[in-house]
Amino acid sequence: MSISTSDPRELAAFYARLLGVEVRVSEGPGDGEPPTAGWAQIGPAEGHLKMTLNFEWDEHYVPPVWPTAPPSRLGWPSVSHDSEPGPVSSIPAPQTVVTLGSRSQQVMAHLDLWVDDLDEAAAWAVECGAREHPHQPQEHVRVMLDPHGHPFCLFVG
Repeated sequence: MSISTSDPRELAAFYARLLGVEVRVSEGPGDGEPPTAGWAQIGPAEGHLKMTLNFEWDEHYVPPVWPTAPPSRLGWPSVSHDSEPGPVSSIPAPQTVVTLGSRSQQVMAHLDLWVDDLDEAAAWAVECGAREHPHQPQEHVRVMLDPHGHPFCLFVG
């Protein structure tokens, strides 16, 4: 999985600490790019992580918004149903949504992290640099935001 951000090396360090792994690859900016540009990766570690996470610099990164607004509030067309039973008709939603006035970047994916103790894991995430999201829709799930605004969920499995 690849995660876009304004400072990939900083975000990789956050997730490495949170998950108890090391940053495997860390590359600085290319010619003409700002100091926060670059690329980083954390990867599998025995008993800690079974996947690779890549962190990529995005010059125009905008933190995602969650929960997302209804499509009509994002300027997308609403789905309409014909009076006769039949197929739903709609104009496809835009492929890219960026901050433009009242429009906001929509969350495309998030991490779900299985934990043994929800309160302990949330406290650790905060110590690492995360914060709790104000919207908590489920009792046994804690929605957190990483330092760059990406949501991730802690849940007891």
